[in-house]
Amino acid sequence: MRLYLLAHNPTDSVSEGFLPAAHRLGLAVTVLTDDPAAHRLAHAEHGLSAEVVACRVGDFREVIGIISAHHGRPAAVFTNSDHLQTQAALAAEYFGLPAKDWRATLAAKNKAELRRRLAAAGLDTVHSVELTADQDPAAAELPPFPCVVKPREGVASEDVVLVADLAELLARCTEIRQRRPGAALVVEEFLVGQLNTLETLGDQHRRVALGGFRTRLSPPPHFVEEMLEFVPAHPAGVTAQVLAQLDAIGVGLGACHTEFVVQPDGRARIIEVNYRAIGDQCDLMLQEVLGIRYFEQVLRVHLGESLPADLGLRGDLRARNEVVCADRAGTLTAAPGPQDAARSGGVRLRYRPLRGVGEHHPHYRTNRDYLGVVWAVGPEQSAVDRAVAEFIADHRWEITG
Repeated sequence: MRLYLLAHNPTDSVSEGFLPAAHRLGLAVTVLTDDPAAHRLAHAEHGLSAEVVACRVGDFREVIGIISAHHGRPAAVFTNSDHLQTQAALAAEYFGLPAKDWRATLAAKNKAELRRRLAAAGLDTVHSVELTADQDPAAAELPPFPCVVKPREGVASEDVVLVADLAELLARCTEIRQRRPGAALVVEEFLVGQLNTLETLGDQHRRVALGGFRTRLSPPPHFVEEMLEFVPAHPAGVTAQVLAQLDAIGVGLGACHTEFVVQPDGRARIIEVNYRAIGDQCDLMLQEVLGIRYFEQVLRVHLGESLPADLGLRGDLRARNEVVCADRAGTLTAAPGPQDAARSGGVRLRYRPLRGVGEHHPHYRTNRDYLGVVWAVGPEQSAVDRAVAEFIADHRWEITG
């Protein structure tokens, strides 16, 4: 059986999660990508064997054509990329395979459409305005200030910024359009509250809530995720609200990572829906804390298998994922290498660098500023928190220039 995996750039989720899981399941793997050299290098570094085929993966017609002419009928078409969910869904549907609803993948990616879908369902109405590439923001019916401006189809908090007034909004729109010519923007009300995530996994018949995270963000006006603390279960009423909104969007099959805030009155309001597994090593941490073969389960549902009646989720472990961020532009001249260690109190700790020593970067004010990520899993939150804090305090990351 052959799995076709669509990807742009290599990620830890694919190299350390999904590809090893596919091999454990006995699947032959073909990676379709517009960056084949980078994938071949990543596979060599991780000791992986997977066929890599060059493909304009943003075009579902080319994806279908290459798969059709390649090795015969596939067993599954899959992606963990935000940008390629609709293409993978359409290709899987074309071959009669288990597929995410392409309308749901499109609505999740398109932040303006997401707001329209939720409002039409009567579940949540966020004051949101969609701006075409050449539209004057001052002529639109804007939400009250402060508000948030973001690319309509952006990811990873890139070019997402809180603006205090019209002058600031106009300036930020101009800057974003210079970086993203032709991109549509969304301006929406600022949703106040604790930021959380809900991680779900579904087969063709049911969906399971796996728990989630409480997220600490960088100070305004940017929204860089700095730390995530595992939550085995959100309050039942909060989870029910989020799941109802996912139903309205059409989210079911596969992994989904949903970000939402809980307001003081208990109302859960979605920030964005990422119809994929959570990234930045959090999915690898999630597998550890849940005690399941998470990546294999995700692939199994795309192969048409049903989730077990009891996934066997552990509820006795706690976890923390924290990133070290660059606070300025420059060259990384000192940083620790990858580490895996056992700490006191039954804590397992892992560190992975995300930027190589010698690399020069501007200051992005997004997750591209991440220098490395450290995470730990153990039976007590205090011990987990202490292990992460001690690791960061005991090591140094130096930026010069």
